[in-house]
Amino acid sequence: MTIAENPGSPAPSGPPELELRPPRHRVAPRARRYWAARAGAGWLLLLAVQTVWWILAGGGATGWRVAGVVATVVLGAAHVTVMPRWRYHVHRWEATGEAVYTQSGWFDQERRIAPVSRIQTVDSERGPLEQLFGLSNVTVTTASAAGPLKIHGLDRDTAERLVDELTATTQANQGDAT
Repeated sequence: MTIAENPGSPAPSGPPELELRPPRHRVAPRARRYWAARAGAGWLLLLAVQTVWWILAGGGATGWRVAGVVATVVLGAAHVTVMPRWRYHVHRWEATGEAVYTQSGWFDQERRIAPVSRIQTVDSERGPLEQLFGLSNVTVTTASAAGPLKIHGLDRDTAERLVDELTATTQANQGDAT
């Protein structure tokens, strides 16, 4: 029964209680390719260093060098294949009139909530590789000791709409933002 159905009920005091729950929205599907490209670049750099080291050491096919290159290729392929899918499955976000919800991580998964009344700034950022993939990141800063909420891998248009909506919502909701 709601308060409207029972006029004798006392009015709720304070802000509505927010529940830490899974956010509804996934990041952009292109984020998987972006994460794979970023991870692949790191593994290719390591493979290049190993190759240069191998050449400078005389190019002999010693067991340790071959094992190192094979391990790099196998681990790199596994990382580039598994990590983007796993992150895409985990990373989620949602913004309501009351709060911003995020879920992120890979091995160490984190779920966070920031009440709109506590939001201090909302920022959007795109690095060069993210621009190439048409992605943006949104950072929601509060006075929390845990730091800002970050939503990585959003489609550029979605990120712009989210920043605009959060800015309008926080301006309309004059909370303490501390």
